[in-house]
Amino acid sequence: MLVFIAGGGRTGAQLAAQLLQQKYEVRLVEHRKDLLARLHHELPTEVIYEGQATDPSVLRHAGLEKANVLVTCTSDDATNLVLCYLARSMFKVRRTVARINNPRNAWLFDQNFHVDETINQADVMAHLIQEEMSLGDMMTLLKLRRGRYSLVEEKVPPGAKAIGIPLKDLGLPEQCVIAAIIRKGQVTLPRGNATLEEFDEVLAVTDDEGAKQLALLLEPPDRSVL
Repeated sequence: MLVFIAGGGRTGAQLAAQLLQQKYEVRLVEHRKDLLARLHHELPTEVIYEGQATDPSVLRHAGLEKANVLVTCTSDDATNLVLCYLARSMFKVRRTVARINNPRNAWLFDQNFHVDETINQADVMAHLIQEEMSLGDMMTLLKLRRGRYSLVEEKVPPGAKAIGIPLKDLGLPEQCVIAAIIRKGQVTLPRGNATLEEFDEVLAVTDDEGAKQLALLLEPPDRSVL
């Protein structure tokens, strides 16, 4: 899969490095000389293309028409919108992901500009803070299905309500599934009659509401989830 990144700031450079580690093919376009000098120290030269990302000739030279995904990481929202529009209308890129710098501009990032997915940094930060406050010691390991579901992990503390109760009787919603229990270093795939013990590590696939209910069952007896 070829991922095309517009913008070589810290976000774009870090994304490119991680994708390369995961064996994706990557192209990155940047025009600022100071950033280009740094990029050539951090990324393979063949990944980097110099030029204005909104110039169709630069995009064509860098091979945007071959890309499966365009990710716009520039610090200018207007540039990110234009890039998504060009990618779909001129280069037939199947998927576009756009960074939103100013939350007030979020309403512009829709199908009119051929934006498929957005990364609104203010919303992401607010959601993470709210999630950490509401779920106590529960840790989110992975987001699934565009963020609707998550793989979460929590250790069972002494005195938790869920201890000794068969999983099928915990009253968890259908969208919260206990995927595995780690007990004394051994992983088991739980059945309905399985019960939790102190210091078990619980892995679950759940949505936000299911995670809150699970957190209530696994909280210490002297603390309520906010």
